[in-house]
Amino acid sequence: MTEITRVPIQPVAKGSLTKLWIGVILAIAVGAGLAWSAIPRSLSVDVEVAGTGPMAAKGDVVFVKYKGTLAADGTVFDESQDIPLPVEGLFPKGAPFPVEEGATIPGFYQGLQQMQKGGKYTLFIPADQAYGATPPPNSPIPANADLQFEIEVIDIMSRATFDRNLQILQQTMQQQMGAGGPGGAQGGAPGVGAPGGAPQGAPQVPMGQ
Repeated sequence: MTEITRVPIQPVAKGSLTKLWIGVILAIAVGAGLAWSAIPRSLSVDVEVAGTGPMAAKGDVVFVKYKGTLAADGTVFDESQDIPLPVEGLFPKGAPFPVEEGATIPGFYQGLQQMQKGGKYTLFIPADQAYGATPPPNSPIPANADLQFEIEVIDIMSRATFDRNLQILQQTMQQQMGAGGPGGAQGGAPGVGAPGGAPQGAPQVPMGQ
């Protein structure tokens, strides 16, 4: 009977075995990291300061102070500004945005519905939910750019209240303009006049165009 020559398997030294497992773990980690980096980041709302009350809902008008930046390098492309109004108390400070599809870019519309009055948020919007390949003409936003907004929610108002207050504002401005005309009595508070443009509703996109 032919005897089979057995070649003994040499045991792996403990140190070498540890290095082997470290190499395997690193390879897995690197592979997972590459896979993760290949997955596009989705829309996210990070709460910096918690708000109170109900979330903004479809049909509301949200008054916010915001700063928009390019997510890639932090370049500021837009920032809200307070609009002086001839009548105080009708509208809060901040820029009004209607929570309606098509009124703002999709990511902004979705993000607003996750915010509360008094809250501060960081909103990340991927390019496909921002302007995609067709940013506004002459804007500093390049094509297919991810955007990030720092947002403070000043107030949330129903659309009915917004429209009612807007009508009051327009009527008040008309009265002040008529009272200040030739032969009319001096009307309006000192230093108060019609602004460069009365708000005609919320802007179409979160841009100070």
